[in-house]
Amino acid sequence: MFPNERRSELIEAAFAAKKQTYSPYSSFPVGAALLTAEGTIVKGANIENASYGGTICAERTAIVKAVSEGSRHFIGLAVVTNVPSSISPCGMCRQVLREFCANDMPILLIPGDYPRPLKETEKPENGYTEGGVRETNLAELLPDSFGPEQLELPRNAGV
Repeated sequence: MFPNERRSELIEAAFAAKKQTYSPYSSFPVGAALLTAEGTIVKGANIENASYGGTICAERTAIVKAVSEGSRHFIGLAVVTNVPSSISPCGMCRQVLREFCANDMPILLIPGDYPRPLKETEKPENGYTEGGVRETNLAELLPDSFGPEQLELPRNAGV
């Protein structure tokens, strides 16, 4: 968990990133903010493409920007859409995050109508916190994941 001032800053950065989205095809803007181990916040927005397959999600935009600038260790992620409930990263984003992030890295899934009171279905025991934010981590979003360390496992020769 990160300190409250960093949490608020990360949430604000995710909203700011969402303003930079290019989503004319889906009309589904997404903003992400990634906190590096050095303390820098890197923002990302989804950038769509007419070929659809060329689209890059906000979470991957943030991680690619950070890694291409030299950051390799991350301590938090915040993701926001315009939907009034928390939306989780897609499977491809989860796998890319797994490449660079610890399984216990905090991930804040922010409702588009943040801040707001918790809904009746949003229970603290299910990870919901102040403002309607769902707090989770990579291991919860990608259980039994495949990561770089599996590539170091011994293999049977000749199989």
